[in-house]
Parts: sequence; structure tokens; C-alpha cells
Amino acid sequence: MNPSARKTYNANFTEEKYQNFLSDLNEGLKEPIAFRVAETPVFLTDDFRDKLISAGDDIIETILQPNFKELTERAIPQKWRVANENDHPHFIALDFGVCKDENGNIVPKLIELQGFPSLYGFQVHLADCYKSNFEIADDQSIFFSGLDKSSYIDLLKKTIVGDYNPDEVVLMDVNAPEQKTAVDFYLTQKFIGTPVISLSDLELDGNQLFYTVNGEKKRIKRIYNRLIFDEIEGDQSIFEKVVDIRQPLDVEWITHPNWFYRVSKFTIPFLKGDYIPKTQFLHELNGIPADLENYVLKPLFSFAGQGVIIDVKKDDIENIKDPENWILQQKVNYEPVVQAPDGGVKVEIRLLYLWPNGDEKPTLAVNLARLSRGKMIGVRYNKDFDWVGGTVGFFSS
Repeated sequence: MNPSARKTYNANFTEEKYQNFLSDLNEGLKEPIAFRVAETPVFLTDDFRDKLISAGDDIIETILQPNFKELTERAIPQKWRVANENDHPHFIALDFGVCKDENGNIVPKLIELQGFPSLYGFQVHLADCYKSNFEIADDQSIFFSGLDKSSYIDLLKKTIVGDYNPDEVVLMDVNAPEQKTAVDFYLTQKFIGTPVISLSDLELDGNQLFYTVNGEKKRIKRIYNRLIFDEIEGDQSIFEKVVDIRQPLDVEWITHPNWFYRVSKFTIPFLKGDYIPKTQFLHELNGIPADLENYVLKPLFSFAGQGVIIDVKKDDIENIKDPENWILQQKVNYEPVVQAPDGGVKVEIRLLYLWPNGDEKPTLAVNLARLSRGKMIGVRYNKDFDWVGGTVGFFSS
């Protein structure tokens, strides 16, 4: 982490500035932000930024392999398989813990990855509010690949809207206005013009989809998909009440739901590199490691840390009935590298890629960061703490 930027920031931080920052962040929004936003951004050194980029490049190379679909075919649960899959994900998110290696160097270590969109709109707004309320140098940016705010939004629009009119493309989630990430939905609408709808708003006519706005029925040609099937798993009759989006439909998916499973924890055993923790499918284990305290057990088909067993015991492994749906991963120990006024805080950095149709490969575009003092990264593990929550990484542009 950048010690000079950190020293300047902390020396000038006040609770009043933080409250003003939160007010700016929420100003003009439909609803107040539903998750905790941290008191501080993260300041990355050039060296650590370059390590992140290198780590991401190695992973992207695996996703670009011609046989990637073949490798990940088993990743897609049959009941959630959606028709008309395209040839690449439009969004890739790579989560790295900031750790210390055996030589004492600060390095990124892969935690998870997903072929699914993240807070591509909100992060821009967040960075603007940090910059307008706190002492952050003009040369500090959140964008990669030579992008600035304007060219980033152009790339976002190219990826999501493409050659269509913005009102022919909808951002869709289960109950979109009620999602914790709804702030990102409406900021995306502000930036690129895509309307925000819920799953129940979809209307089917033949194999075409429509939505109604101000009494007018409009054709949907693309869906910017924010729906995760885990969220509707508990409702067995869901597709008796709404359009069954798994069927062949005359619509493009940005990104197709199958990529949520293909680029996921399922991918990690196929990855190699200095920044990838040793990971194996549970059913392919030759034997249970003697040092289980150095491993975590993760279900393949869950999200937001649900079902993860941190303190693994031999019985935990032996009692699993479907080992083909679990991975055993070398534990990643976060280093508390972000200096809060009262001590160190752990951090996770998410690299966010955009891959519009027609581009040969994805572009590393922007980042997201999360600060934690709890046992795991995430809201439920960080209640009652300060200097934790969602944030963003700044680095030299």
C-alpha cells in the first residue's frame, strides 16, 4: 500500500468529512445505499498494481483457452442451464486478498472469480465522492488500461448497449429495486440509459420479450443480466409465475447466465501461477492433507461466502455426500495492510473486466475493494466495526 498517500489521507480525515462524503454519495439516489461504505479508499503502490495486473493476465489466459467451455461444462447445474449461450463472458470479476508471502512480500492471492457483472456504475460515483471530499492527489485513478471516466463509460456502454438503442436493452434482476446493489442499477441507467426492470416485468409474446413503460409496450433485444439463480432457488414454482428465461428466446444476454457458473470457483483448480492458491476438486483428492488448518472447504454452487467451512476437520470432508461439488483450497491469510487510526485492516481487491462483442479479449477496466476486520470479507462478518465496507483502490494513472 502507498504509505505517503495513506499518511496524508489519515492526517486530514475527520468524522465530519466522512458524514459529508456519505451525504454526497446518497444525494439524488432513489434510496440510501443499503451497504456500508468504508471511511477510506485503498491506495496502491505501482508495484502492487502491476502484480494485480499480472495475476489477472494469467487467469484471463486460461479463460481464453479454446477448450475452456469443454473444461467447465459440468459447472452449469442442469436446472439452471439457459439456452442460446454465446462464446464469451462480457464481464469478469477477479477477487484477490492482499497477503504476505513466505518471503514477507505483500502479494495478491486469488480468492474467487465470476463471469458476472459487479458494481460497474457505482464505483465511478464512489471514486468521484472520495475525491471531492478527501485529500486525494489528481494523478490517482481507479481506471486501468489507459481509461479515464469518459472512455470507461463509453466502454461500458459499448459492452452493455452495443449497437442497440438504450431502451431496447434492460437491466434485469429478480426484484431489482429491492436489491442491496440497486444503487448500481440506477447509476448505470444514469450513465448509459438502460431501464431497470424486475423478472416479473418480463412479458412473453411468441419467443420475444417485452416490457411496459408509461403504458407503452417495448421490445427487449438485450438483457443486461443481474439475476443470480441462487436467489430464486427456494421458489420451486417461480417459472409458473414469471417468464421462464431458460427457454430459447429471441434475445441477447449480456452476459449469458451460464457464464456465472463457468467462470467461478469451478475454474480455480484449472488455474496456475504465483498468485493462485493450491485448489483441488474434493472428489479428486488423493488423500486428506495432514495440515487441514491451512485449507478451507468451499461449495461450488453458493455465493457471498455461504457454506464455506473455514476451520476444516477430517469429518467435514468425509461427511460430504457430493464431493464433486466442493473444492479444497489452500487458506489465504489476509495481511492487515490498510492503516486505520486504530490499527491495520484487511483488504480485498476486485479487478473488473469488460468484454464487448467484437473485441478479441477482455479489457481490465476498473476495480472494487472491500475492507474487513472480521474473520471473512463481507457485511455479515463486519458488523459493529468502522473503517470497513465497500470502497475502491486508487493508484498512479
